[in-house]
Amino acid sequence: MCMATRLLDQEFNATACYDLLPEWKDLEVRITQLNGGITNKLYRVRSAKGDYTVRIYGDKTDLFIDRDHEAHTIEEMSKLGVASRMVKYIPERGVTIVEFIDDSIVLTNQHFLDASLYPKIVEPIRKIHSSGVRLKKIFDPLVEIMKMSAILKRLDVEYEEFDIAGTIQRLIKLSSIINMPESEFSPCHNDLLADNFILINDDALHKYDAPMYLIDWEYAGMAPRHYDIADMFQEILVPREAEKGIVAQYCNGVDFDRTLFLIDLFKPFPDIYWFLWSLIQLNVSKITFDYYNYGKVKYENALKNLTFVQEAYGVAV
Repeated sequence: MCMATRLLDQEFNATACYDLLPEWKDLEVRITQLNGGITNKLYRVRSAKGDYTVRIYGDKTDLFIDRDHEAHTIEEMSKLGVASRMVKYIPERGVTIVEFIDDSIVLTNQHFLDASLYPKIVEPIRKIHSSGVRLKKIFDPLVEIMKMSAILKRLDVEYEEFDIAGTIQRLIKLSSIINMPESEFSPCHNDLLADNFILINDDALHKYDAPMYLIDWEYAGMAPRHYDIADMFQEILVPREAEKGIVAQYCNGVDFDRTLFLIDLFKPFPDIYWFLWSLIQLNVSKITFDYYNYGKVKYENALKNLTFVQEAYGVAV
């Protein structure tokens, strides 16, 4: 049995912490399990020598996550000042350790209704997209959906209540309408749910390089920037006016209509990606979570957005 499995299945205690951080041997450590992880197990570990987040990879996450690419992304994004610093990357043990971002709050969907926060929310996204950094992973939304579909087929499970094949055919047609070449891809996070935004408290801003950080870079790669924002909107599910306010902040007066149009066209893609991901997790993950209903909502939202783009723009697939 590999160490990654043992860490995933067993209690993460001081002994396990010392094993990963031998430089902490004989120091008092405080360990707190963090909420929010539905792919991995997350722990905050503290000692006199540091304050870190330990991420223990979920079972069979190597089916769809390249940890070397993720580690490279963390290193590059920390240089940009939008991610916390890598402390240790130990793939053979199934672990990544980064600095914990203290003096902060984790955003919720409700925060995305507060227009005063839009500059802080948009700043790291725009910084990533315009950075010129070349990430190792290419994240073509349609290709990634096809990969997820293939993984699900290999698991030999059936979900006849969902028209997976027919929906993918509709996305193939939509992708041809969007017609965005890989040369136009930008570095993207590709998992911009509210839980991945960390807002620094005002009284601690002097300790950090930026007011907002992003965490969880597992799915990052070179992708259409409009997909990145579409994915965020499909996670936070705010009213249309809030979406327009965020896009206006992102565009800063340039090409608003075209940007919003492409974001809308990309919306069904992240929903089907995470729908397929959830069905895979339902069959392989050992983490307790209602993956089925999480995925069902994503599937239904994708169908709603396919109807929306037809009604709003006349784009029928």
